[in-house]
Amino acid sequence: MKTLRERKKQRTRESLLRAALELFTTQGYEHTTVDEIAEAADVSQRTFFRYFAGKEDAAFAVQDMTEQHFLACVRTRPAHESPMEALRQAVLEGWDAIRETVESAVPVELYLRMYRTIESTPALLAAHLRRSAATEETIARLLAEREGVDPDTDPRPRLAVAVFGGVIRVTERQWCTGEDFSLESIRQLTASHLDLVGPALTGNWRASGAGRPD
Repeated sequence: MKTLRERKKQRTRESLLRAALELFTTQGYEHTTVDEIAEAADVSQRTFFRYFAGKEDAAFAVQDMTEQHFLACVRTRPAHESPMEALRQAVLEGWDAIRETVESAVPVELYLRMYRTIESTPALLAAHLRRSAATEETIARLLAEREGVDPDTDPRPRLAVAVFGGVIRVTERQWCTGEDFSLESIRQLTASHLDLVGPALTGNWRASGAGRPD
């Protein structure tokens, strides 16, 4: 059970986080200052920096939480699952817990708005890609440890994660430009796109005649 001081610190962090995301999504990331975030949360700039290293840290705080949850899910997947199956099940079975993780920090609607802001803000998108690369390396090493291989000599862990990460990025962008921004929508898109990985890599795309010119 958290102490009174710990609960107070958590409330302050959540207040700062909500204030930051609201400002980022309404007036723009680059037009928002740390002073404005602190003022909106009714704290000092010094207090802001006790909880976040800067604006970028606040912008990706909830996403970092969801990624840590995903990594924990991968670590607990049954040993008999193949690497790709472990990644697939970790993301699909973890959506409800991911929703709870998001809701513990900010409203889901605000999280979704922030995601679209990241996609449409060059500085945030660049940071997102940089952070994603670091996360993918962590996952690759986790898979290598799980499978008992050396990721520096065996390319399979990084290849598997590159494919999986590509699917997730395609899914996120399609979801972001669609009309249904619910977490259930992105879960369904993720499942359907992961199902297409095998056929997309090894199948004959022209076999069905789909997409062929007349």
